[in-house]
Amino acid sequence: MTNTPRPILFLDVDGTILPFGGSGMPSVPGAPDSWTASTNPHLARVDRGLGPLLAELDCDLMWATAWMDEANEVIAPLLGLPRLPVADLLDDGDGQDDTLEWKTKSLVRIARGRPFIWVDDAIGHADRWWVELAHPGAALLYQVDPTVGLTAADIAAIAAWLQGVER
Repeated sequence: MTNTPRPILFLDVDGTILPFGGSGMPSVPGAPDSWTASTNPHLARVDRGLGPLLAELDCDLMWATAWMDEANEVIAPLLGLPRLPVADLLDDGDGQDDTLEWKTKSLVRIARGRPFIWVDDAIGHADRWWVELAHPGAALLYQVDPTVGLTAADIAAIAAWLQGVER
């Protein structure tokens, strides 16, 4: 057994914790001005049972979302999670990697070789290829269906992957 740091689980919100459902999120009369407002009626789609399951995982949870710290203000309380670190999602693009998801390079930079899981609804083949080449540690890029979002079965699959990560 090596002394590898705990893996990081980078967690997206839109389409992951907050499923889009159906054919996207329709405009709602009386909806808040900001998608990230606690009064957003779509927050009813968040499965509150995910929080305890995520908290039990043997990894360090970190938001990786355009919500940034608003995920701590709005989503974490819904899930019963404490404030989580927020990934510094810089625009690491150099104009040559427009096939990569905008978070990919930042997440690899933040992980610094640590094993990580990236849970998102927008992960493509280019992201998988780039992480495989650029990240020396174990990585699981776990894509969820944005109409359903993250499920207990997904978390069980992530837990199984974590058990296999060398420490």
